[in-house]
Amino acid sequence: MHPMLTIAVKAARRAGNIITQASQNLDLLTVSKKTHSDFVSEVDGAAEEAIIKVLLSAYPDHSILAEESGRQGDTEKSEYQWIIDPLDGTTNFLHGFPKYSVSIALKHKGVLTQAVVYDPNLNELFTATRGAGAYLNNQRLRVSKRTRLADCLIGTGLPFRDFTHMDAYLAMLVDLIPRTVGIRRPGSAALDLAYVAAGRYDGFWEIGLAPWDMAAGCLLITEAGGLVGDLEGNNTQLESGQIVAANPKIFAQLLQVIAPHLTPELIEAQRITKT
Repeated sequence: MHPMLTIAVKAARRAGNIITQASQNLDLLTVSKKTHSDFVSEVDGAAEEAIIKVLLSAYPDHSILAEESGRQGDTEKSEYQWIIDPLDGTTNFLHGFPKYSVSIALKHKGVLTQAVVYDPNLNELFTATRGAGAYLNNQRLRVSKRTRLADCLIGTGLPFRDFTHMDAYLAMLVDLIPRTVGIRRPGSAALDLAYVAAGRYDGFWEIGLAPWDMAAGCLLITEAGGLVGDLEGNNTQLESGQIVAANPKIFAQLLQVIAPHLTPELIEAQRITKT
């Protein structure tokens, strides 16, 4: 395992321990609301702090982009940036719904090089190093081999913060439901993307994500042989927040179904940099 990935795994497991302990006393947690249906708890902060401490103890000159604390360090001076979501699926966590994860990715000179998505409930550790493949608990991952959208299970995420593109999203959903064997929405995009890498989903799409929701999952998928892009198939998903991911055969078919529902506003949104 790459030394930087080893440190990321250590950080993810440290955060996972904090989350698991807190899950046993959910009624005692302090929770606040960032925006509509977007919650943050003291656990998010504690897990993020633990991750950053582990990472910066090993690499004090690296910069950080984290969901709760924002940017840290000088991105102009450092070639390395860690992208962190300490608890992806906070709403699930707060309701005792066991679908949430820790997501950590590393960019080197703007290119994703390391990825960890950790599910503390199942003790599933998804990891990837650029050029070295993707793994689940040390077992090599490959995306699914299905070639027909009609045979596929597709993951998604319903809009919950920003409803600007709700009509376009619902049109995509309505079009995809009868063309697949099923659509799933567990509520943790990082896990959803890891499931594409593992072949559990054949594809995934969502609108309005943040870089920390996607970064680790994107590398997992490409290292497992899949494709990732925005709603037009371009490589702007981390900037725009719009993502489509799938095995190579299904990727093009998903884009084809989505294309008629791309409003001018959605296309314009893909040109906007969120970071």
